[in-house]
Amino acid sequence: MSAQPGIAAHGEKDSAKLKLAVGAIGIVFGDIGTSPLYAFRETFVGPHPLALDDLHVLGVVSLIFWSMTLVVAIQYVSILMRADNNGQGGSLALIALITRHLGKSKHSWLIVLLGVFATALFYGDSMITPAISVLSAVEGLTVVDHRLDRMVIPIALVLLIGLFVLQKRGTAKVGALFAPVMIVYFTIIAFMGIVQIVQTPEIFYALNPWYAVQFFITDKWLAFLALGSVVLAVTGSEALYSDMGHFGRGPMKLSWFGFVMPCLLLNYFGQGAMIMGLDDAGAAEAIQSPFFYLAPEAYRLPLVILATFATFIASQAVISGAFSITHQAIQLGFVPRLSIRHTSDEHSGQIYIPSINWALMIAVIVLVLTFQNSSNLASAYGIAVTGAVTIDTLLMAVLLIGVWKWPKWIAIPVVVLFLIVDGAYFAANLTKVPEGGWFPLLVGAIAFTLLTTWSKGRSLLRGRMKEVSLPLDIFAKSARGSTARVPGTAIFMNSGSTGTPSALLHNIKHNKVLHDRIVVLTVLIDDVPYIAEEDRIECTSLGDGFYRVILHYGFMQETNVPRALDDVTMCDGKFDMMSTSFFLSRQTLLMADNPGMAVWREKLFSWMMRNAATPMEFFRLPTNRVVELGSQVEI
Repeated sequence: MSAQPGIAAHGEKDSAKLKLAVGAIGIVFGDIGTSPLYAFRETFVGPHPLALDDLHVLGVVSLIFWSMTLVVAIQYVSILMRADNNGQGGSLALIALITRHLGKSKHSWLIVLLGVFATALFYGDSMITPAISVLSAVEGLTVVDHRLDRMVIPIALVLLIGLFVLQKRGTAKVGALFAPVMIVYFTIIAFMGIVQIVQTPEIFYALNPWYAVQFFITDKWLAFLALGSVVLAVTGSEALYSDMGHFGRGPMKLSWFGFVMPCLLLNYFGQGAMIMGLDDAGAAEAIQSPFFYLAPEAYRLPLVILATFATFIASQAVISGAFSITHQAIQLGFVPRLSIRHTSDEHSGQIYIPSINWALMIAVIVLVLTFQNSSNLASAYGIAVTGAVTIDTLLMAVLLIGVWKWPKWIAIPVVVLFLIVDGAYFAANLTKVPEGGWFPLLVGAIAFTLLTTWSKGRSLLRGRMKEVSLPLDIFAKSARGSTARVPGTAIFMNSGSTGTPSALLHNIKHNKVLHDRIVVLTVLIDDVPYIAEEDRIECTSLGDGFYRVILHYGFMQETNVPRALDDVTMCDGKFDMMSTSFFLSRQTLLMADNPGMAVWREKLFSWMMRNAATPMEFFRLPTNRVVELGSQVEI
């Protein structure tokens, strides 16, 4: 009888894990789940067409199988998902994890730059994914009736614009439909594959890697170029790692190995089996859209509708990922403060960033109108994905050797294997730069410039403010008894954890008064995703009504200052917002005689500062209790 509670608890744990695994199918796997719409097709009809014979079909399917096994199943799901930063994944979380363990070293800046560039490439991916996914699904209408060809772009644009307009409502309500739709989608594409495999079971020869090797021996350069299209089958693998914090490693591994990966492989093998089982004329027709040709003619329109829903969900997941990545980047100091709206009272991770949303929408519309079809977009797609995956492999090398302390005789062969695989995919995609691969590289370069400029500018600004700042304890002693005191509490926001805020100095200079209680408040974002409530507040009394308060937040948390102050019982009692005033410093940048950055970057940083969300909005300060005092700073 004593074992029963343990059995019950174990059952509840398994039930919760299964529920999370089902939820992950709807939210996380949409990107990689919609790859069968175009990946197999592009390998044969893309920029470098292949002959539709058994050698090439078996070679391509073998490459897809082993790519999915090595890159997704082993590299990301089995290894990198173990590298969680308090449960969170993704490039920024990974560099935070590495730098926290290794501390400051002469190579730290390189690790940070790699992670930042992988993040910059993600923005290119988040623009291309909605465009290519929705376009490839709507193009299925031409399989139903070729006369609908001219309707593809208008329908795709309407769907995409509607997708971005819906973002401000949040994903909580719509998200409840995601898992059932994606489960039906994966089940149906697996069943369609099985039907073809039963008719042509020889496709299972592709499980033997020799067929991939034989493909390279026979075609050499053409096989290398084909990698640029084969890699489309693993797009979304980096997103799996980034979304780990929403569901946890265990449920996502269960979803991947227990359901998603088998369904995807059955569909890819089914597409290959169908082509092998057709005559030359039939194969030439079917390869133009093999995903939709898997279905009997009467079921193709319902399949187009289902695939469109699936691509809609995949796009939603990528856009939500862009919001999450931006939120992390803001908290870690790589992006200016932006207006962030929380769309759920229950889930803090469900956020909406208007500026990012509309920028993505404009980029997606331009992409659809410029590239016109999913085949053209496929040329632009691979570079962003393979670039981010290659960078993650380099960071993984640091992780295995520097953090996890794997023996070098194990770590080095593992890293070399993945560098060869990922590097080959990246190199193959570089050949597509003239055909469209330039777009994600351009987006990545722009995003990288903005991220690093803001980080460098903030560092210079804080350094300059620290140079001219008076130590707070000295200021508190000098101010005692020399200035009139008025009732109430004044909170002076300070970006650094030391020194006297310029707003406090200007208040003394111009108003010549001090409040009874003076609080210098600093919000610090730590390199962990979440800080527990009991570790949030740090308060130090400096005497005579002066206090220094530090609020600690994780990089995934909302910085709501009034809510945090509600829990403060130290610092001479609780805070009454109606008798509390917040004083903010607003800096105007001036060009120094010896600028800390190139002149154009100084101007860019100044523009970013002017367009950033105000601290009042970002820290959720009450609008009628805020006073701003300006100052000029040279950097």
